[in-house]
Amino acid sequence: MRPLALASLIANVGLIVTGAAVRLTKSGLGCPTWPRCTEDSYTTTPEMGIHGVIEFGNRLLTFVLVALAFACFAAALATRRRALIVLSVAVALGIPGQGVVGGITVLTDLNPWVVGLHFILSVALIAGCYALWRRAGEGDGEPVRLVPAPIRHLAWITTTVSFAVIAAGVVVTGSGPHAGDANAKRNGLDPATVSQIHADLVFLLIGLSVALWFALRAVNAPPTAIRAAVVLIAVELGQGVIGFVQYFTNLPVLLVAAHMLGSGLVWTSTLAVLWSLRERPVLLATPPTAPLDDLHPAEPVSAA
Repeated sequence: MRPLALASLIANVGLIVTGAAVRLTKSGLGCPTWPRCTEDSYTTTPEMGIHGVIEFGNRLLTFVLVALAFACFAAALATRRRALIVLSVAVALGIPGQGVVGGITVLTDLNPWVVGLHFILSVALIAGCYALWRRAGEGDGEPVRLVPAPIRHLAWITTTVSFAVIAAGVVVTGSGPHAGDANAKRNGLDPATVSQIHADLVFLLIGLSVALWFALRAVNAPPTAIRAAVVLIAVELGQGVIGFVQYFTNLPVLLVAAHMLGSGLVWTSTLAVLWSLRERPVLLATPPTAPLDDLHPAEPVSAA
């Protein structure tokens, strides 16, 4: 179960990278319609060139995600664990939904708001895959809180801001030059203004993450939680450096692709911190209670 769930998680993060390749190579309309690639073919044709190959390749990844999702569902059924079955069904249903939204982006000529929704759905799928992977390694007992409530609240606030950073980044992307096609429209917002809002949220996220790390150390939280916070801060700092460099170097495509991959890593690292603050024990089967007479056999009664 866990290897399959991890493979699904990695593949969904990989979808962000292949989506970045489509957009950054201006291949967003390499297949100009959907669900077919052309009016007469479900696959790309030689006349469509490299852009058609890149866009069609991104579509093919959906079938890999579907196969992994169904494999996870089958494995979850084998475990007979309700939580795993529910999570695997949610992921399995989300992937076709993601494909439909991807098709709408093509049919709307890469409307930046629809493209942004396409990315946000990837973030949701990553959360579902991560939850499936972590739950597969846990028991089904009641969750045990490993830190006080105020720290858990701080972790949830950090998670919310992490999502806000990603959402703001989507808006920045919709205002920038990498539209996926030379004729695709932009959202009309001022790139400098939305970039500043995005940067402000990044500073807030890093500050919250550092505060969370100090708080975890102060309450002697489990080492796994402290390590998860350190990893989150490191990933955020790396992502921030890439973001600033790409902004001041006019958004070179390689740095933009690395930044999009980094968004998936920031989100996954954020989820890791959140999950490290509690654990679920394995439920142990209660042995049947033996009859009292079996435990204490009656002494024979003397005839005397």
